[in-house]
Amino acid sequence: MTFRTGDTPLPDIVILTHKLTRDYDMGGEVVRALRGIDIQIRKNEFVAVMGPSGSGKSTLMNLIGCLDTPTAGEYWLNGQKVSDLSDDELARIRNKEIGFVFQTFNLLPRANALHNVELPLIYAGLPGKERRAQAARALERVGLADRMDHRPNELSGGQRQRVAIARALVNVPSILLADEPTGNLDSATGEEIMRLFEELWSGGQTIVLVTHEHDIAAHARRQLHLRDGLVERDEQMRA
Repeated sequence: MTFRTGDTPLPDIVILTHKLTRDYDMGGEVVRALRGIDIQIRKNEFVAVMGPSGSGKSTLMNLIGCLDTPTAGEYWLNGQKVSDLSDDELARIRNKEIGFVFQTFNLLPRANALHNVELPLIYAGLPGKERRAQAARALERVGLADRMDHRPNELSGGQRQRVAIARALVNVPSILLADEPTGNLDSATGEEIMRLFEELWSGGQTIVLVTHEHDIAAHARRQLHLRDGLVERDEQMRA
């Protein structure tokens, strides 16, 4: 399907970019990080975004995650054009539609697992009882029902990343956006986390994973390879 300006994406397309461009002014020199990216990601796809340093993968992740805005082009998330929204509107979209998983867990050290997972629901304004129940369900989903009262320093690296994944899932986001989620883990623990992502994908979650590691990307069912701000290859992997 060819997308044209003015079209509305099909209902099963969660992410659509059309001629997405991002330039940065670095001391008077313009760096063209993205040079017109066209991608479509459907519901319940598991996509790995790969590429060498400087390929544009981090820039693309920031745009997909509504952490940045494009210089030109369009970005549609769940049928809504978000590329020209205000910062406040983007913040609401981030909290409601996107679950973030980062390399560095980003957990509050003095809060237990349950409270760390609750945080997005506090921002969303949910009442306390409903919030705690929803956070508990998210922790159960990642296999940490027996660790809800533990603080991060009482958890292993893999368990901390599971708490971070539960926090990303607690709002039932349209997409789970993971940036090098195994980067701070040993290889065995990294494999455990990737098996969890596969389970979440099997349960219907749309996942976009940014990585430079081929063995991690191999867990995805589709790989987007970027080079010099463009899509070099778009490959469907195993069924």
